[in-house]
Amino acid sequence: MSPKAMDRTAVGHVLDQVAAHLELAGENPFRVRAFRTAARTISGLPGELEAALADGSLAATKGIGPGTLQLIEELVTTGRSSLLEELRESVAPGLVEMLEISGLGVAKVRVIHERLGIDTLPELEEAARDGRLAALPGFGQKSVDGILKGIAFLRRAAGYRLSHHAAQEAEGLRAALATLPGVVAAHVAGEVRRRMEVVQQLVIVLVAEGAPADILKALQELPGVDEFAGQDDRRVTLRFAGGSATQVVVTAPVNLGAVLVQTTGAEAHLARLTARAAERGYALAGGALWQGSSFVPTPDEAVLYRHLGLAWVPPELREGLDELERCATATPRLVDRADLRGFLHCHTNYSDGSPSVRELAAAVRLAGYEYVGLTDHSRAAAYAGGLSIDDLHRQWAEIDVVNAELEGFRVLKGIESDILVDGSLDYPDDILAGFDFIVASIHSRFTLTEAEMTARILHALDNPYLTILGHPTGRLLLSRDPYPLDLEAVFRRAAQNGVAIEINADPQRLDLDWRVLRRARELGVMISIGSDAHTVAGIDNVDFGVGVARKGALAPGDVLNTRSVEEFLAFARARPGRA
Repeated sequence: MSPKAMDRTAVGHVLDQVAAHLELAGENPFRVRAFRTAARTISGLPGELEAALADGSLAATKGIGPGTLQLIEELVTTGRSSLLEELRESVAPGLVEMLEISGLGVAKVRVIHERLGIDTLPELEEAARDGRLAALPGFGQKSVDGILKGIAFLRRAAGYRLSHHAAQEAEGLRAALATLPGVVAAHVAGEVRRRMEVVQQLVIVLVAEGAPADILKALQELPGVDEFAGQDDRRVTLRFAGGSATQVVVTAPVNLGAVLVQTTGAEAHLARLTARAAERGYALAGGALWQGSSFVPTPDEAVLYRHLGLAWVPPELREGLDELERCATATPRLVDRADLRGFLHCHTNYSDGSPSVRELAAAVRLAGYEYVGLTDHSRAAAYAGGLSIDDLHRQWAEIDVVNAELEGFRVLKGIESDILVDGSLDYPDDILAGFDFIVASIHSRFTLTEAEMTARILHALDNPYLTILGHPTGRLLLSRDPYPLDLEAVFRRAAQNGVAIEINADPQRLDLDWRVLRRARELGVMISIGSDAHTVAGIDNVDFGVGVARKGALAPGDVLNTRSVEEFLAFARARPGRA
């Protein structure tokens, strides 16, 4: 793989961009939908695109038509799309940016453009502030305030990438740079290694036997490098075409531990290590550990931490919080993917997922889980194919058939019930009582006040059939802020009522935020990790949820789906007031 190879993420982004441009240009909605469908299909496709094109499996994939296939082939072979380039000539890029603002759809963007002649975000912001936007039909001051917040959010998000995109790009670069002459090993460090939910810069550490200058020269001559800036004699920052800024650090094997620690930890973690080193007669400076004027070899990280009187600190914890105390005597046992026995929160073709019940069950079983909890959307989510009561009975019957076929594996009857605006759950109680467990989530009316939203969720938490509160703050990373919510009150009520709160592992959500997980556990809240998978490939989302749990210092016992199926069901049935 070359550093500039176009991966699934990049291809999916181009397909979405084409769809947005076509929609703004007033193209046939069926054509627009074809490109959006192809983007979703590509994101859930296992394996490499080149292989799927070569063996014909991509052409045979549902959701990929002749037009989208041709565009994908062009992207993979040339790295460009002539259709997108053509569309960019006729649609102002600022109009496409406006579609990223929550509450601004194509119709409103067209009104803004046609009535006010606006086609850039700065012009939109000016019109929002001087009153022209509020005067347009269908707008108003509340809408304008939301647009201003959306513009501010986009500016804050500029330059960041979602964790899964960053991790994929970082691994591709690591593998490519590892093949450079003189490089004996390559490691991903920085925010990706700490498993941050959004990433601003990639960091790759190269271990070299020879002189760093030779490696840096080879980096500068790589094809596809758009920018190259030397920082010192062992570090450079470069950017490949269409990629993130990447810092590359070169080190000798004898100093790898110190370099990995310094290129991985957050500033606050490094500040605490530096102070601790000084207390023990060491100095952590210049990318190395020193005792007086003597260099201290650190061939791995454990050696450096040991010199400072610490056990090895897991990368996810290196944020400058309580990790030094946690690792004073031993490395804490954090939850890992292998600890999960149940796979929760996933969608089938009964609602807006692509796999059948049988296909998803087989794939989850193959991934090493003991049970799967299906949670298609409830009937209020009509936009996502929410299940009618008749649909539920059909799905339950199918689940019974699949369970009879599978030995040593269990499919649970669940639902992702909408939390309605008054806090009640979708479906009457006699239907809710028929599920093995229930995830409840908010999918609408995000503009309630903090008091209103908190009351809505607290009421849902009092429902005796609720097992897990799904994606509890409603955030979409780099797209939508969390809705206002008194999390302390939510945590206390969930703990009181025995309701788990989800870490939604969809890389666009990663909600609950790792920064509040410690407080949730302090108050006695049980945490579940849900994939929110809509495809078989989405099973792997769980890894990102595990990363969030580890950043929140959760142990296996803190996570609901590390329990056996019997223990999980006992938790669900233990709600007071459940029939």
